[in-house]
Amino acid sequence: MIEFWLTFNNNEESIWLPVPPQTFEVQTGLCNSTVTIHELGELMLTGKRRLKTITISSYFPIVYDGLGQYQAAPPPSGLIKMIERWRDTQKPLRLLILGRGLTVNEAMVIENFSFSQKNGPEDVYFTLDLKEYRFTKVKTLPLTAKEANELRPRPADKPIPKIYVVQKGDTFKKISKKVYGTESRYIEIQRITKIVDERKLTVGMKIVLGG
Repeated sequence: MIEFWLTFNNNEESIWLPVPPQTFEVQTGLCNSTVTIHELGELMLTGKRRLKTITISSYFPIVYDGLGQYQAAPPPSGLIKMIERWRDTQKPLRLLILGRGLTVNEAMVIENFSFSQKNGPEDVYFTLDLKEYRFTKVKTLPLTAKEANELRPRPADKPIPKIYVVQKGDTFKKISKKVYGTESRYIEIQRITKIVDERKLTVGMKIVLGG
């Protein structure tokens, strides 16, 4: 007896299909391409393996009908909601097919999920299209000394000092206006020159000012 299981989030949730599909087929192949070379004609370039796909079709019985593998099956509505919720997370589930002649254990994503009802019992028929999910790991390479140095924050550029030459008629406020665009920084100039009395400013005096 073959069992079909769908598990999600490391077996936190699982569904044992009450009625196993009568048939199933796993498809895969290679990502081949054909190129044409003038003197040789067509050539086949073989590529890596394509992702496996599988389609499962069965039904969720409303009541035990003697065809299911167990009697206490969850209601169809609950199973449908669970599969839809798994699909909407965009995360892979795991498909387990357990049999004596074949075992499948693959991480898969739900590509399509459809369900319907027919006249008669309220069984829910469904088709589940699954495609293999490959887990990938991003390799981190150590930085070279040059790369590490480039990533280090650079020290802030020091302001370039401004040298102002005192002109005839200059006052501290006039110098502040010329250098900084505002008269409000004249006190800084007094502090730098250590001069309070403007009459001591002489023509040609050089004042080194900050940026």
